[in-house]
Amino acid sequence: MNNRLDWNDLNYIRAIAEGGSLSGAARLLGVSHATVFRRLGEIESQLGVRLFERSRTGYAPTAAGEEAAAAAARIAEEVFGIERRLAGRDLRPSGTVRVTTTDTLFFGLLSPVFEAFRVDYPDIALEVALSNDRFDLSRREADIAIRPAADPPNHLTGRRIGRIAQAAYLARSRYPADAAPNTVPWIGPDARMGYPALERWMTGQGFGVHCAYRLDSMLAIAAAVRDGAGAGILPCYLADRDPAYRRLLSPVPELEIDLWILIHSDLRGIARMTAFTDHVANAVKAASPRLAGDSG
Repeated sequence: MNNRLDWNDLNYIRAIAEGGSLSGAARLLGVSHATVFRRLGEIESQLGVRLFERSRTGYAPTAAGEEAAAAAARIAEEVFGIERRLAGRDLRPSGTVRVTTTDTLFFGLLSPVFEAFRVDYPDIALEVALSNDRFDLSRREADIAIRPAADPPNHLTGRRIGRIAQAAYLARSRYPADAAPNTVPWIGPDARMGYPALERWMTGQGFGVHCAYRLDSMLAIAAAVRDGAGAGILPCYLADRDPAYRRLLSPVPELEIDLWILIHSDLRGIARMTAFTDHVANAVKAASPRLAGDSG
């Protein structure tokens, strides 16, 4: 029996253990559910041992699976580390930069910034992953993250490139100019969005009792406000330039947050990374009045 494992086999075991299911592993690996199922069957058949117990709630590693997954996690750190260090040998602005940011930032601020970068650096391929979840830069899920954050992770090199102001808005065509904040319905974040600061502010202002509509992304809240569902807190850079919105309240100091551009320390100094981070930082600095809500 050939019971030798290669890195790809171990990576599948690691992903299933971390994802807790075939679908979770498929998302981590960027492959289909069926591929993960087939590869796991092949690996277990090759080894002659069951690595995971199947149940309705997912896949739990057996003792053998735990041992294999632990080994895979250690090897993964080495593999991803050498990838980052080898990438650091690139001395000219070419290659690929993979960026993650939020859908709201991309739609309201960064899309033209990224397009201008592509024009200035045609030899750099730009890959953008829009997600409100945090990507793991240590495992090269992305090279660079552009996100609002109060306290970025210590293992990443961060540059604060701006400060985002947020205000309350209504649909201009739906509500009168003299509408009072406590007389209109409110739209808020649901639990999955994970925005406790906004929850606290709405509750403290007494607006929580008027909130019967909750959504899991800021861009979704923006759409609901635009369509007249009620008042909602939105980033000023997103709403101030759109005539569909009217400010109901001035920017809320408690909801201001820093905007960071984050990169793993192993990727610092790479020409294409430096070119991209400098370009974005300069463009965001030029847009600082929009971020601060001074244009509303």
